[in-house]
Amino acid sequence: MSKQVKEQGSIPVSKVQRAAKFISTGAKVGGNYVKHYAKKMVNPSMNKDELHQNNASDIYNSLSELKGSALKVAQMMSMDKNLLPRAYQDKFTMAQYSAPPLSYPLVVKTFQKYFQQTPEQLFDTFTRSAVNAASIGQVHQATKGGKTLAIKIQYPGIADSVSSDLRLVRPFALRLLNMNEKELDHYMGEVEERLLEETDYNLEIARSREISEACAHIPNIRFPKYYDALSSEQIITMDWIEGKHIKEWMDTQPSQAARNQVGQALWDFYHHQVHNLNQVHADPHPGNFIIQEDGTLGIIDFGCVKVIPKDFYTGYFSLIKKDLLINEAELNQIFYDLEFISNKDTEVEKAYFSSVFSEMIALLGTPFHVEKFDFSDNDFFNQIFQLGDRIANDKMFRKSNQARGSRHGLYVNRTYFGIYNLLNQLHAEVVTTKPAWLT
Repeated sequence: MSKQVKEQGSIPVSKVQRAAKFISTGAKVGGNYVKHYAKKMVNPSMNKDELHQNNASDIYNSLSELKGSALKVAQMMSMDKNLLPRAYQDKFTMAQYSAPPLSYPLVVKTFQKYFQQTPEQLFDTFTRSAVNAASIGQVHQATKGGKTLAIKIQYPGIADSVSSDLRLVRPFALRLLNMNEKELDHYMGEVEERLLEETDYNLEIARSREISEACAHIPNIRFPKYYDALSSEQIITMDWIEGKHIKEWMDTQPSQAARNQVGQALWDFYHHQVHNLNQVHADPHPGNFIIQEDGTLGIIDFGCVKVIPKDFYTGYFSLIKKDLLINEAELNQIFYDLEFISNKDTEVEKAYFSSVFSEMIALLGTPFHVEKFDFSDNDFFNQIFQLGDRIANDKMFRKSNQARGSRHGLYVNRTYFGIYNLLNQLHAEVVTTKPAWLT
């Protein structure tokens, strides 16, 4: 972390402590609304900017103290530029890089629990302060036997609080996401499943090795090596990858060729996972990618991996095909299978939702329809945001009594929008490879 962030000496662990924190935050948010409407009576032209800023600060400060799944959800929402008011995006983005870290005594306590030794006894050197802190854990740098290592330490109590935290965060999510309860419940199970997996560090190491080995042939990509003897249920020890995150790297004004090289490596990495492995590193936020001095892309943190069911994969990417040569009966079956429409819908609703989701997936598939795509094209992203705005404010969606879209689409869509956003930040032009059946 580039600047010193105040450390936490403890984390509320019990359900009662965490619930109390949510309740007090809800009271603050309620107070912010009272103040806003009192000011609006005096000044009717007043907008909600100040309200959003106050609420964003209060909610983020609370979540960053609690850490865990609630803060992770905030991080996820910050990645979607079309999901939240700007004040929330700006504040919640901090969860990607600079959540308040745990104090060193708590770090020592975790090491003593799993290794019966302090970090100084296990390593030649160990940074007492975290070099990075996020929602599920924080990272320290260490050395041992001439190797520089990254030590990822999970916050205490996080794994046990996932389910209860998600229940507590529901009222905030309903208001911030503008969803009805059926929609939110439809996706919360998927979010809970992924978050529980993220707290399983043994699973993360296994998946890291599996995907790293399967993608080792891809040019200009590097993965860290993992060390079992120095890892445990809540600690992961891996190689330290030296380099810069995308924003820092872009500040060095790299050449177009260098940006294209990094962008192509990113595209090739995700292409191989989605189309050949049918599972994907589903957390494409900038903090998980490190660009080395020679332009190699380092990829870390395989805590969030989405396994893509074959039937979902086939239907989803069938809709992305440029020339959609599918008869009406087959097309309707895909819409049913992807849960865009259901037997509860009227014929008008079926036609409407089929049309909207076809438009959405076709837009997402635009880069697949050309040999090369220039992701610096802001017009493409504006189309995505405009469609999102239209859907969010559409009466048909608002009055729909059921969730729209398979839960499997939640992380697949998030992954692709995340990749596109990273490529846009890189201003990269890439060869948009696709499987033969998709062309």
